Amino acid sequence: MNGDPRIPCAGAAPPAPAAGGALTEAGADKAALRKTLLAARRALDPALKARWDEEIGARVLAWWRRAQVPEMGVYWPLQGEPELGPVYAELAAAGVRLALPKVVAPDTALVFARWEPGEAMVTEQFGVQVPALLREVARPPAIVLPCLGFNAGRYRLGYGGGYYDRTLEKAPRPVTLGVAYSILAAQFASAPYDIALDLIITEAD
Repeated sequence: MNGDPRIPCAGAAPPAPAAGGALTEAGADKAALRKTLLAARRALDPALKARWDEEIGARVLAWWRRAQVPEMGVYWPLQGEPELGPVYAELAAAGVRLALPKVVAPDTALVFARWEPGEAMVTEQFGVQVPALLREVARPPAIVLPCLGFNAGRYRLGYGGGYYDRTLEKAPRPVTLGVAYSILAAQFASAPYDIALDLIITEAD
C-alpha cells in the first residue's frame, strides 16, 4: 500500500513543536496550520515513519482485539498518512469486513464500499483509491480515519472538506479511531459542526 509516491519524504527534521509539545496556530488561520502540519508529516524520515506506522498499527489491532467489531471502515493513505496495510490484512484474515470511503460529491457525507486487501483499485475523480468493483455498504460501526492534526479535545483537523464530519453527524454514531503521528498535536478551536473522535491513536500512546 502506498500513500502518494509523488511526495518525497525528506530526511530533514519536522518543524519544532511549540511550548507544551504542540504546534500552535499562533494567530494564523487553519489553512496555514494545515500547511505547517502537512510539511511536518512529509519531512519524516522514511525509516522513522515506517517504525511509527508499525506502532500505530499495533495499537489499532489491540483496540480491535478488545472491541471485536465485525466491520470496520478504513482508509487508503494519501500525502504521508500512516500506512496500515499489514493491519488491514490481519483484520481481513481474522474475518473483519473492511470498507473504504468514497467521495460522491462536494459537501456531502462519504459512502463506504466493501474492500478486500489485494483487490483491484482505481483512482476516482477526487484522487482517492477505491475498489474497481464498487460494492456499497452501510456505514460501518467503527471507522479508522487519518488526522492531519488533532487537539487535546480529540477534535480532528483534516484537509478542510468536512466529509468525515458530515459522515459522523447521523445517529447512531460509529466508534471513531483517529490515527496520527504525535508531532501533529496542535492547538486549534473546534467549529460548531466539528465532531470529537472517540480515540486518537499515535505511535506514542
